[in-house]
Amino acid sequence: MYRRIKDFLSNKIFSAGTKRLSDDIALQLKINNAFSRAAVSSSTREVDQTNPLSWQFSGFSQNGEDGILDYLVSRLKNPNRYFIEIGSNNGIENNTAYLAHVKKFSGLQIEGDEGVYREALKTKAWLVDCFNCFVKESTVDEILQRSLFRDPDVFSIDIDGMDYYITRLLFERGLRPRIIVVEYNSAYGPDARLTLKYQEDFNMFKTTYKYLYYGVSINGWRQFFEKLGYRFVTVESNGVNAFFIDPAQFDNGFTGQLKGLAFAENIHQYRLFKGDWKSQFERIKDQPFFEIS
Repeated sequence: MYRRIKDFLSNKIFSAGTKRLSDDIALQLKINNAFSRAAVSSSTREVDQTNPLSWQFSGFSQNGEDGILDYLVSRLKNPNRYFIEIGSNNGIENNTAYLAHVKKFSGLQIEGDEGVYREALKTKAWLVDCFNCFVKESTVDEILQRSLFRDPDVFSIDIDGMDYYITRLLFERGLRPRIIVVEYNSAYGPDARLTLKYQEDFNMFKTTYKYLYYGVSINGWRQFFEKLGYRFVTVESNGVNAFFIDPAQFDNGFTGQLKGLAFAENIHQYRLFKGDWKSQFERIKDQPFFEIS
């Protein structure tokens, strides 16, 4: 009986250890693949300083965000080499991992899902702090307390829901980043200034309209940031993220020459729902919205 119990425990321990090892190897392979993608895609681009879409490449980011951020930070007059990202996933598939792993920036990555946060602890660059937090209005002060700078080079937010309210509160309490990258919801179209009504515990995946009813319209973001003195740069070509900059942090004339893309359909949503933003919005038009003024 003792031998059978010992064998059972050994097998269980061995199995758990094997799974941890395989998970760690898979994460390391993701990092290696991201480095390879970044090296290939960055070396093949032909940069036109007036055309932000020519800056794009992707290693760690989902779309062309790595390249756009790489170019923008290279044009900052007085960089502090620090970032804040809210909704940072596992630390290697986001908008700031390239800055952390390749450019050796320091920063704060915040993730609400405990499982992927634990992955981030294994993959994070040594100058990055990771924070497990479901971000809502009551936790905004803690984010600012953990941040080294109120004016980071880069601020990114992608939490599939209350992005507008969290961003607004952060700015009201003193955040002033030089470069901003925010997810927008193309299902709201190019002209509306819409977001959801505030719900503290909103979870897109628990709604009837996941991947449709979430976030902020592109014009809603423009309305908000341009009132604060930021300049719109572009959306990336797959229609997921938009970029804004504080013109005071760049040389005179830089922003005036930019010819960015004003709107793009989210290609992932287009494939999922087999139709453009108008047909997507038709499905959610009766849901409660808040208009950004």
